[in-house]
Amino acid sequence: MKGTAGKNSWTCGLLILAGIVLGGFIGMLVQNISGFSWLNYGQSFGLDSPMVINLGILVITFGLSIHITIGSIFGILLGIIIYRLL
Repeated sequence: MKGTAGKNSWTCGLLILAGIVLGGFIGMLVQNISGFSWLNYGQSFGLDSPMVINLGILVITFGLSIHITIGSIFGILLGIIIYRLL
């Protein structure tokens, strides 16, 4: 099995990000199919309403919400496996 020596960590991050997006997308596609609806099961966490800082001439808005599903977890695992095979 190949090691990770000399590999770029940006590649791993991009593959994991692509796995999250594709896994979430697949989970959304199969949410109405009875045998695969469990792929869209997940949890959302983060800020419910954005935090606003008004400095007079500058208004800054902070907000973050993350929705993790079973499909996105499978996508993360698939991205890591593909990175290990490169």
